Amino acid sequence: MSHARPVNRRRLLGLTAAVLAPAALGTGAITARTSSAAEPVDALNRGARPLSDLDALGRMVGDAHVVGLGEASHSAHEFFTLKQRLFRHLVTTKSFTTFVLEASWSTGLRLDAYVTRGIGDPAQIMRREFQGQYVFWNTQEYLDLIRWMRRYNITHPHRPQLRFVGNDLGYAGRDAFRHVTDYLAAHRPDLAERIGNHYAGLKPAAGTQAGPWMAGQLAKELPARRAESDQADAALAVLRDHGRPRTADRDAERAHTWAVQNATAIAQSYTAYAFPEDQFPERMRYRDRVMAANTAWWLRHKGGRILLASNNGHVAYTSDNPDEFPEPTGAFLHEQLGADYVNIGLTFDKGTVNALPDPTAQQPKEYTVTPAPKGHNEYTLDKVRYRDFSIDLRTAPQAARTWLAAARPTRSYGLYWSTDDPATALGRSYDILIHLHQVEAAHILR
Repeated sequence: MSHARPVNRRRLLGLTAAVLAPAALGTGAITARTSSAAEPVDALNRGARPLSDLDALGRMVGDAHVVGLGEASHSAHEFFTLKQRLFRHLVTTKSFTTFVLEASWSTGLRLDAYVTRGIGDPAQIMRREFQGQYVFWNTQEYLDLIRWMRRYNITHPHRPQLRFVGNDLGYAGRDAFRHVTDYLAAHRPDLAERIGNHYAGLKPAAGTQAGPWMAGQLAKELPARRAESDQADAALAVLRDHGRPRTADRDAERAHTWAVQNATAIAQSYTAYAFPEDQFPERMRYRDRVMAANTAWWLRHKGGRILLASNNGHVAYTSDNPDEFPEPTGAFLHEQLGADYVNIGLTFDKGTVNALPDPTAQQPKEYTVTPAPKGHNEYTLDKVRYRDFSIDLRTAPQAARTWLAAARPTRSYGLYWSTDDPATALGRSYDILIHLHQVEAAHILR
């Protein structure tokens, strides 16, 4: 759900080429630029580990059950392939099972059906679902990740199956409604008509694509959006409060819990569209709270361990723009999970990224990002001896932690291209930092 605030490129929901070989990212040292005494490059060098050493990164992650992995751009090839590379490593070394993406819950249902049961064509699903604000996920890099997850499940039938989840609320797709109606048909047919009446006019028609649906929601007058939110809330209340199964069967109880979560996801979407324009910050707070709640719900009810892929501004503990984005997903997850949530911020020095030129654009353009100027966080980070590296900000040498605690301009590209660089205190925002020397624009599928 996007709204016209073009001055802020990270405004979201105004409401992946083959996997890189280990040698492709951060395999060796580079000659450091000359640093001044005020810059803690020596301390950063002592704490940094080359990105080729994923075991070191795994030790930084520790025993956390949810790892939030950010990105400084919504569309850079190296960010997306790193997510696949790290997820594969965590699957094989730490028994991670779930990839959660900043995408609509109902989209996650469709892609999970492919990953777990081979249902559907992932390229077609992505083409129809990753539209509008989600267009940056419709890439070769993410397609490669999803296909790898499917291959893993086929070739490892006796290991826990990998799952794909969307934790966002932009599009209330048909699959979420189907899980509610399937439960009612199996366990509470007496409530089917009542809940169906509440859902009247809400379920998207067959063949609906996410982009036009989201645009259509934004075009509605506020009273209409609020009325739809009330309908979705009413359906959820009936199912949650009066829709438990008749039989005291564990499988039936689990089916009810699953149906309620899908009804919750539907209500979340319609609630987000019901905020008036002058409550933009509260809408953003609600959205981040929802993404945290859906992630925590999956952990609580489905178990396993989760890699959460999202923007730096969402996985962080603090906001670099609190006037518009008051409280990030990472802050809510930390409140709910404590040390069971660990986050990783990503930075880069230069390269190319994809971004939308303005709120009216449908397709991203490629933009060049020049090396960070002096005074930016990336300027100093790029002096570290490794081309690409990870560093645990919690245990870095004191001189490095002192430097990391100060807010400085930092690249952060979301939906729209902008030259604004918000001031970010890396040490207060993240547990772990990954810095890449150079990135290139992700390969968007047309």
